[in-house]
Amino acid sequence: MRKLSSEELHRTDLSEINKLTRIPVCIVLDNVRSGLNVGSIFRTADAFSFEKIVLTGITVQPPHREILKTALGSTESVPWLYIESITECLTLFIKDNYTIIAIEQTNQSILLDQFAFETDKKYALVLGNEVDGVSEEALQLIDTAIEIPQAGIKHSLNVSICGGIVMWEAFKQFSC
Repeated sequence: MRKLSSEELHRTDLSEINKLTRIPVCIVLDNVRSGLNVGSIFRTADAFSFEKIVLTGITVQPPHREILKTALGSTESVPWLYIESITECLTLFIKDNYTIIAIEQTNQSILLDQFAFETDKKYALVLGNEVDGVSEEALQLIDTAIEIPQAGIKHSLNVSICGGIVMWEAFKQFSC
């Protein structure tokens, strides 16, 4: 066994990024305060070819040194924009017929392994602040909430880990 070289991975060159087929899923970061988490989410969104990332509220924006440290260049390969208000952001997605899903533990959340992404729909996945989770303003505008089943005592995941798990599940379902 040996590791594959960069050439064997057949990576898309940044100059051809517009030719990529992206899955119709966007990530919305609702007041994510850590640039390291933001960078990790960029890198994962790049890996799974997500449509774009929207940063809102206090979420730090590229080029921020912490983002660049973990994103490893993916801020150049994943389209992104900043909209200050989460309400304005989600209202735009609603107007564009996206299904808006909070990744949050709520009294009505659906377990991730029981949620089916419909491949003929567009989605906006909202990930919240490291301490407070998805904001109340965002929860007022969502269509549903997804929760990752957990067995430990904390019932809490780092936002970038949580995002990675949900992004992987969406990617799997859209790629089948």
